[in-house]
Amino acid sequence: MNILSKRLLFTCVLALFLSVINMYSQSENEKITQLIEQKKAFNKENKSSIVYKIQLYNGIEAEAYKIKRNFEAIYPEYSTNILYKAPEWKTQVGSFNTRLEADRILNIIKENFSGAIVLEDKV
Repeated sequence: MNILSKRLLFTCVLALFLSVINMYSQSENEKITQLIEQKKAFNKENKSSIVYKIQLYNGIEAEAYKIKRNFEAIYPEYSTNILYKAPEWKTQVGSFNTRLEADRILNIIKENFSGAIVLEDKV
């Protein structure tokens, strides 16, 4: 075989190889797109409501109620709850839909309640 034939054969093999790779990558992209669509549909059907709360205190009952009263005096626009999860009492603020919203309020609250943290809660 002369050089021209070898080059032609090499070009044909290379073209075949590249077309197979291209077909494979298109197939993979379609699969990924399909999986993303399935995940979106699953999330719409199976919503487990996740809310975010700001916890001000975790400890004894008397202190939990004291923190609640102090908080409500400073920030009357936010709702507070007292929860008991054995063996401790918790003072929590709000029920925020997004972590970003909870973090924004946390930044405001931290000025007076430095130990406050954001918690994720399933409803």
